[in-house]
Formats: sequence, structure tokens, C-alpha cells
Amino acid sequence: MSGAAQDKTIVTGGIATVETADGKQYVWDLKRRPTINDVARLAEVSKKTVSRVINQSPLVNDETRQKIAKVIADIGYEPDPQARGLASQRSFLLGLIYDNPNAQYIVNIQSGVLEACRKSGFELVVHPCDRDSPHLLKEVRQFVERQKLDGVVLLPPVSENDALAAMLTEVGCRFIRLACVPLDIAANLIVYEDHKGAAEVADHLAELGHRRIGFIAGPSQYRSAHERHRGFANGLARHGLSLSPEMMAEGAYTFESGDVCAEKLLRQVPRPTAIFACNDEMAAGAYKAAYRMRIAIPEELSVVGYDDSPLASRLSPSLTTVRSPIRDMGRMAGERLIQRISQPDARMREVVIQPHLALRDSTAKPKS
Repeated sequence: MSGAAQDKTIVTGGIATVETADGKQYVWDLKRRPTINDVARLAEVSKKTVSRVINQSPLVNDETRQKIAKVIADIGYEPDPQARGLASQRSFLLGLIYDNPNAQYIVNIQSGVLEACRKSGFELVVHPCDRDSPHLLKEVRQFVERQKLDGVVLLPPVSENDALAAMLTEVGCRFIRLACVPLDIAANLIVYEDHKGAAEVADHLAELGHRRIGFIAGPSQYRSAHERHRGFANGLARHGLSLSPEMMAEGAYTFESGDVCAEKLLRQVPRPTAIFACNDEMAAGAYKAAYRMRIAIPEELSVVGYDDSPLASRLSPSLTTVRSPIRDMGRMAGERLIQRISQPDARMREVVIQPHLALRDSTAKPKS
């Protein structure tokens, strides 16, 4: 049980009494689970008003909302999910749909969406899928209808599938797409500008004096890979530099692919003095290749990653990388989706996330 610091709680024989600073008393049996009727009686409002507050309806003024929220906190009331769903004709379930090889990215997004859910009483169901399956639309539709989902968050590259978005619209399931370019109306999107983060990497390496720079791209079927490539190439061009074909390798956003690609680049003669890997997992793979080839970081090779995952600060030396607030993106996607479900007519502004370079110890000026 909780209450304001000035409230006084007295427990006698299984009966709890809260005496509030404004002179009110709440009395209930600790052996019995508090109900919505208890909340309505103690807050001196109707059951319908309590229900509106629980369901985040905008039709309740702030003073009443705060009074009801305080009673709920004081008596420890928790809405029954099934009863709540029946009353509102919602399941209070959200889905997270993805096909992405980067496990840490998925975990961070999921943590962010769960944070949004905890604030609103929603639960999350995750659904890995195969974006190349000919049955993708059918499988996702079955998932949405079987779970009776109120809405879903779509992660790249699944989020880039316009046919999937159209199917969700057809079945009446709200969705939020995480994407690196505008793909939809603003209400359906969280956009992160990957090309700007990659351009910052180019500026940083060029300003340090690097001229022979290796590039480990993401898989070509990911739009983020194209945006990071575009941003990096444009950034280099501002300094009169370009990416030569022998200094490029395509990875798979995995540690293993980063290792293989980095070794290929480092066997060039002359070898690159810097490598930009398009995510932190591949950058970590580049560390392994450099260690195996006895190439010191950053004395002989500067390495930059992308995402600023927890891995980046744990590597030695710590990894310079583009900070993309992945967990925050998950939280914003969850909050935006819940708002779309609760207030379907609300107008929503465009959300655009700007990445920034986090400078650490893996980059330095090249040896003369």
C-alpha cells in the first residue's frame, strides 16, 4: 500500500484505515482484493469515471483524475485485465513483430516498449518472423487475430513492407513503424535519420586525417544499410574523399560478418587506417580481426560503429560509435501506439530522431 507521506495508515485485525491530510478516511478489508466499486466509493465519483481514468480517456478533468489516481495508489487497486478488456472491447495486448539478426537491438527495443506498457496496463507479445516468407502476410494476420491485438510495433526491415502495413490497416490493427526514412503518415512512424549519423562518422575520420577508409556495410536488403552508406559517402565527399570498391565489404549486421569483412579489408595493400562498421556488432568483429592480425586499435587502426549498444562501452578500447537511442525509440513507439489506440482521433506530430556521434577511445589520427 502506498500514499502520500503525510497520510497515516492504521491496520487493525486485517482492516486498514488511511487517514489523509484532507480529513478523509479509506477503510477496507485487507483480505479482500480492492474493486473498481471501492475506488468509485472512496473517490466519490461514478464507476464510469474511474473506468475512464483507467483507460486514459481525455474526458476527465485533471483534478478528478489525480483524486482517483491517489485512491487507486492508496488501496492498491489493480484493474482486472479480462474485465477491463470486456468493458472497453480491447485486449490490452500489443505485438512486437521483427526479423532482425541483431539480438541486442531487439532486446533494447523490447525494453522500451515494455516501459510504455507498464505505464498504461498493456502487455506485450513478441513475434519473430521471416520477412522473405511467401506466407508472411498470412502468418502476421493470424498472429494479430489469434491474440486479438490492439496494435503492433513493426521493426525494420519488416516495417518497410508496405503490403504488411496495408493488411494491418485492413484488419483494423493499429501499428507504428520504426524506419530510417518516411514510409507512411506521421501518426504511424518513428523516423530515425541514419544518413546523418553516418555523415558525422565521415566528418570525424576525415578531420582526424584518415584518407584510406574501409567501410563494412549492412545487408543490402535493409534500407538502413543504404541510408548509412549514402550518408557516409556524402560526408566523405564534403572532404574531397570517396569510397573505393576495394575498401568496401557487405556484412550481415552480425559479429561474425564483421570479423570476416574486416579481415578482407585489412589484407589490402596498403591497408585502411580506419574502418567504419555499420553497427556495433560488426565493429566488435573488426576488433577481433585486428587482434588476430596484431593491428593495434587505435594506434594503427581507428574503428567506428553504429547504434551505441551496451557493447560499445565494454570493448577495449571503448568504441566510438553513433548514438542511436534504441530503447527510447521503443518506448516512444509504445507510447505512440497506446495513444493511437486510446485516442484514435488525436492529431500526432512527426517524430524524427537525430543520431549523434559518441566519441570514445577507438579513433585517433593515423600514423604519418
